[in-house]
Amino acid sequence: MKSYIMLLLSLFLFSCNNEPSLQKYFVENSESSDFIAVDLGSSVINTEKMTLSQQDKDALQSFEKMNIIAFKKDSLNDVKYETESQKVKSLLKDEKYQELMRMGSGSNGGAIYFVGEEEHIDEFVLFATGKETGFAVVRILGNDMNPSYIMNLMGLLQKAEIDLDQLKPLQGFVK
Repeated sequence: MKSYIMLLLSLFLFSCNNEPSLQKYFVENSESSDFIAVDLGSSVINTEKMTLSQQDKDALQSFEKMNIIAFKKDSLNDVKYETESQKVKSLLKDEKYQELMRMGSGSNGGAIYFVGEEEHIDEFVLFATGKETGFAVVRILGNDMNPSYIMNLMGLLQKAEIDLDQLKPLQGFVK
């Protein structure tokens, strides 16, 4: 019996992964006063009054939730901004994150990454930086998404009636 318990305990300890991850970064920083964190369910996109194409329906069906964390830069936290921005960039260099697209310049720009296979994507990550405003990381989680779904979801976000109460924490960031 003792050996059985020791085996289970050792399996548990070895299965714990202490390596940094984007998910751990979100958890560790979500309560910090320098960050704004928002978790949104698929209900944020209200499409009741919209006519949806089959591809829009497929994109919505594959979408589960969105996690957003944003660092609001000000004149007092330049060093922390640089440190935190570098942490995120380092996390996104992990081989599981494949870059899909890059836009803008290094100080004012962004990139879209994905996790999974091209036609079976589990996660999209958008990383956007603004020299004056700070940075934001958006994780879009789902099942069997593909690159065209991210474009469909972005279009739906622009056209749909968004539940603005869920986005209130971000209002100070975009001013």
